[in-house]
Amino acid sequence: MGARSFLVEADGGSRGNPGPAGYGSVVKDAATGETLREAAEYIGVATNNVAEYRGLVAGLRAAYELDPDADVLVRMDSKLVVEQMSGRWKIKHPDMKPLAEEAKGIFPAGAVSYEWIPRAKNKHADRLANEAMDAGKRGEQWSPGASTAELEAGTEPETVAGTSGAGAVEGDSSAYAVTPPARGGWGPDLGTPTTFVLLRHGETVLTPEKRFSGSGGSDPELSAVGKRQARAVAESLGARGTVQAIVSSPLRRCQETAGTIAERLGLEVRTDEGLRETDFGAWEGLTFGEVRERYPDELEAWLASPDAEPAGGGESFTAVARRVTLARDKLLARYPGKKVLLVTHVTPVKTLVRLALGAPPESLFRMELSAASLSAVAYYADGNASLRLLNDTGHLR
Repeated sequence: MGARSFLVEADGGSRGNPGPAGYGSVVKDAATGETLREAAEYIGVATNNVAEYRGLVAGLRAAYELDPDADVLVRMDSKLVVEQMSGRWKIKHPDMKPLAEEAKGIFPAGAVSYEWIPRAKNKHADRLANEAMDAGKRGEQWSPGASTAELEAGTEPETVAGTSGAGAVEGDSSAYAVTPPARGGWGPDLGTPTTFVLLRHGETVLTPEKRFSGSGGSDPELSAVGKRQARAVAESLGARGTVQAIVSSPLRRCQETAGTIAERLGLEVRTDEGLRETDFGAWEGLTFGEVRERYPDELEAWLASPDAEPAGGGESFTAVARRVTLARDKLLARYPGKKVLLVTHVTPVKTLVRLALGAPPESLFRMELSAASLSAVAYYADGNASLRLLNDTGHLR
């Protein structure tokens, strides 16, 4: 008799990210689809990604207890976990490395394979994770006897596990989505959101000529026009008096813009490497027309796929989305309920807006973002995000 084959479906969620978290996993007979084992647990305060990894480990352990010689196909809606466990993406986060190693050690090498599935096809594990979080909210632990996850897997859960807007997702930028506020903003009072006021730096000499200016170029300073724009932003934000912290890209144009505003508001500037602009490789300093003439094939690929890199070892939009997402999550954890000014660049601002809307990567090419413009995104305790402002330049007029 041949080895048994199992399907393991797993999910995890965090309400706040980090916040109250839980996971769910289910082991099914691959031939019949019959549910063989369910597992779920409230794990206290954790991130979304940690919860997803915990769900994976629990599912594999349950499958191993049923048959240590089985072949296992793991299906998850977490692109991050699937790609990392398949060996295609590196595991950099210190909280996830030991969990990934634990998952790898449960079955012999080669016995487990991984497949990404859409969230809509992972409702059973999703429901289990939410049952576990609901139980934790009541001060209880999840009980298999009380679970209705299998029966209700065809219905949409009230809070979707694994979709926290602050999840520290790494990988394919198409997977970075934030669920918009339920029912157009109508819902329970979730308290004061954390608001990121997103400021593109003032002009440099390269800005009016629309030249590629990223992390790998000359790191230009603000022009005279850019310095006037920074002062105008500072006066506008000073009059409102609502910004409580300032975080800037390390590049000079952002540091100068942030410094002008910080002096007006009486705040210090914190620097975050994750907010720097894309590295445009060999395209740095060139206009779009010059790039099209010199690198036509590379440009076509770059416009067609977020995974494509600019010529000369530049940075793909997927890579930018990974680090921007990590920076976002870190800042959300540092400044809960605060209004924070992020002084950054075109791509990071557009990426944060795209993630808040759950829009596809190609939307990056469909947003206009002027120098010294303001945008704003509010992040709520349940992981939802709301775009409040985009490309406002009223303070410059």
